[in-house]
Amino acid sequence: MSTDTKPNTRNSKMQPLVAMRALKALIDDPQQTDQVFVIIKAMSGDALEKAFVRFEKTKSGQQILGEQRELLDTLIDRDQLREHGAGSMAHAYLKFVDKAKITADGLVEASKLDDNDIEHPGLRRFAERMRDQHDLWHVVTGYGSDTFGEACLLAFTYAQTKNRGVGIIALVGMVKLAKELGPRVRTAMWQAYKAGKRAAWLPQQDWEGLLLQPLDEVRQQLNIPTPETYREVFNAYQLANA
Repeated sequence: MSTDTKPNTRNSKMQPLVAMRALKALIDDPQQTDQVFVIIKAMSGDALEKAFVRFEKTKSGQQILGEQRELLDTLIDRDQLREHGAGSMAHAYLKFVDKAKITADGLVEASKLDDNDIEHPGLRRFAERMRDQHDLWHVVTGYGSDTFGEACLLAFTYAQTKNRGVGIIALVGMVKLAKELGPRVRTAMWQAYKAGKRAAWLPQQDWEGLLLQPLDEVRQQLNIPTPETYREVFNAYQLANA
């Protein structure tokens, strides 16, 4: 059932001082990846609630909520996913998670949200679904699990969600990576942002169904282009450091 107001179930007030401290810690020590989540949570504001209101107004969102779907159930069923042939999104997803060494146990552990203050059942289900589809966004956009690929996907994600925390991390990542990989990093990330603006809204997608389809058709359906600049910069860096 759709509503016109955001579910008021948690403290969504932005905390810029918390974000600034976490950002400084991340800049001083990039290995403190937990600070990424601190920044995103501190600066997300009501982005999740706004996205949920949009989601539950869509036909697919209403169906997903009505069926009480858990995307994680589909993603951890590797045997079922393997039944779909080469070229399918399911095949590409398995290839991606195997290369990145992402395990089913890891996905189950990740299913435990830190936001224990999300009491609204629909909002919580949506938040979990957003988290669980992160790797599917990697697959469908073509951005790898490398640091550069994650940064590009963050730029894409910001365009899709308007989550300020995500935008801050993407901007910091762009500045740092441009120093390491060169100025074309900025071009690649700008292209990622524009791709996110032009693409279909990914949070509402029926990923359970899309996994069964050929990946090329899914990308065409969702209006997602090949990330050419990202691949060129990444390949050139790999070659130079071989």
